Amino acid sequence: MNEEYLLKVKKISKTFPGVKALINVDFCLRKGEIHSLMGENGAGKSTLIKVLTGVYEKDEGQIYLQDQLINPGSAEEAQRLGISTVYQEVNLCENLSVAENIFIGREPKKNGRIDWKEMYRRAEILLKEKLNIEIDVKQILSSYSTAIQQMVAIARAVDISSGVLILDEPTSSLDNNEVKKLFEVMRYLKSKGMGIVFVSHFLDQVFEITDRITVLRNGELIGEYKTNQLTRTELVSKMIGKEWGESSNTRKQVTKIEKIDFLRTNRLEKKGSIYPITLSIRKGEVLGLAGLLGSGRTELAKLLFGIDSSDEGVLVIDNEKMKSMNPKLAMGKGLGFCPEDRKVEGIVGELTIRENIMLALQTKKGIFNYISMKEQKVIAQKYIELLNIKTPSMEQRIENLSGGNQQKVILARWLATNPKLLILDEPTRGIDVGSKAEIRNLILDLAAEGMSILFISAELDEMVTCCDRVVVLRDRYQIGELEGEQMSVTNIMEMIAEGAGVVEASHK
Repeated sequence: MNEEYLLKVKKISKTFPGVKALINVDFCLRKGEIHSLMGENGAGKSTLIKVLTGVYEKDEGQIYLQDQLINPGSAEEAQRLGISTVYQEVNLCENLSVAENIFIGREPKKNGRIDWKEMYRRAEILLKEKLNIEIDVKQILSSYSTAIQQMVAIARAVDISSGVLILDEPTSSLDNNEVKKLFEVMRYLKSKGMGIVFVSHFLDQVFEITDRITVLRNGELIGEYKTNQLTRTELVSKMIGKEWGESSNTRKQVTKIEKIDFLRTNRLEKKGSIYPITLSIRKGEVLGLAGLLGSGRTELAKLLFGIDSSDEGVLVIDNEKMKSMNPKLAMGKGLGFCPEDRKVEGIVGELTIRENIMLALQTKKGIFNYISMKEQKVIAQKYIELLNIKTPSMEQRIENLSGGNQQKVILARWLATNPKLLILDEPTRGIDVGSKAEIRNLILDLAAEGMSILFISAELDEMVTCCDRVVVLRDRYQIGELEGEQMSVTNIMEMIAEGAGVVEASHK
């Protein structure tokens, strides 16, 4: 492997009020390699990337780009120097064409005007020669899939870059086939000598695509390792700072208080969203919803909580037949809902941790039953301690927390309402291994205390670990149910694959 350094970071430190985000961190990116930056949320990955790209100013240390000392003061300056970044949320203009997005702010000119013919030609060449992609560059970006939009963002970044490309969670919104295509592009760029920093929480992807892994923990460098010389168990242990045994993935034995239905549905549906669903959620159990993207898991959760209204069917909560449902009514009946997209539907970034925790409880009590500041602080502190939320103060703005800690605040918000049924839609997505384990253990503890949990996760091993039963969905249809010894990753996958006949029969 090439040992020529493109980017070298020495003894970088960065401190925020009450938090040491980076402490004397070293990092090296070589020419023609894919290098993963790994660590729990709060480990310092995002901070290091933002220092490299000029979003944050470092407190101490040096950054060398191809042996030249640099100090980018903004994202634009970092791009001019040749460090390009593609973030999880594609930051492009969907109403403009592919070519315009690639060359925005750098359009080729002729006689003082944009040379459209030349711009289209360059865009086609760039996509074909750099990424091996052939699409109509005159089409507006919104007419293409998320995967293609991401490729366009990468094409723009590559065209600006002088050999350094940072990909921050690029696969989180892609399906398996789209991930394969992205990896083909990454390998192609690597073969051309580009250095790629790859940030992802998906361990299998990291081991498949990367050459080296750098691990950070609590703002400090743990080490740099060749990927093929590191096992998954070793990586996880280095990330969380303790041994991670098989027992961590073993289903806890919990004593059920009673096997009485808290919620049940009979052919509940919403046209164009979810086809008739019949299920029950018992008191003190964890019921899983398994299925591929687009299977209807989130759609069902929103239907139960009243975010969406059903067209047909019956919903019964605590033996009361619900004629209609809305979130305020659902809260009154003892339901809580942690949404899939915590950034858009969960946190209120400009509010404090305390204020975010109190939102649902204050809504449930009503605007005229204001919760005193003293009581708010008692409640907030209780759940900060219970969930081990890492923050210097409950008055810290939630947007300053790591993803895992933001997720815990959303959980605290709903636990403060003392729900009878807690709906968790991908509560561990995009967070670190340690936070995932804490949330899984919390789910089991809550169920043991009698709370009902509806648990949605794309990680099937997580479903098997946490759930008493699993309802399997496919293409918005209910395919089947697994319980007890029948619950296994293999059986869930087989049910999803073999459910095609059920779906086809339902269409007839």
